[in-house]
Amino acid sequence: QVQLVESGGGLVQAGGSLRLSCTASGRTFSITVMSWYRQAPGKRRELVATIPSGGGAAYADSVKGRFTISGDNAKNTVYLEMNSLKPEDTAVYYCHAGQSVPSGDFANYWGQGTQVTVSS
Repeated sequence: QVQLVESGGGLVQAGGSLRLSCTASGRTFSITVMSWYRQAPGKRRELVATIPSGGGAAYADSVKGRFTISGDNAKNTVYLEMNSLKPEDTAVYYCHAGQSVPSGDFANYWGQGTQVTVSS
């Protein structure tokens, strides 16, 4: 099992920056991908950024050029650098880990979420 703990959320003015962190603990081997999702009130949870273990980050179009996902394997931590924040970025941000299992499927783990609020 894997436990994910996010931190770094908060209130920021439009145009500002935040860095979210997600630290994985437990049985962290065989994690193949780490991602950040977000969910705003009344909206479906959406993928923001993802970084496979082999590299090659991908981003939602809405955040491309503004957000950067990165990882520190030594610390079992993934980051989301958020720049030029907009009010529409306001959401609860969730860390996600996908872990390979013997069946060939993935075990999915979620953090508790951290609130990001961007004021206009």
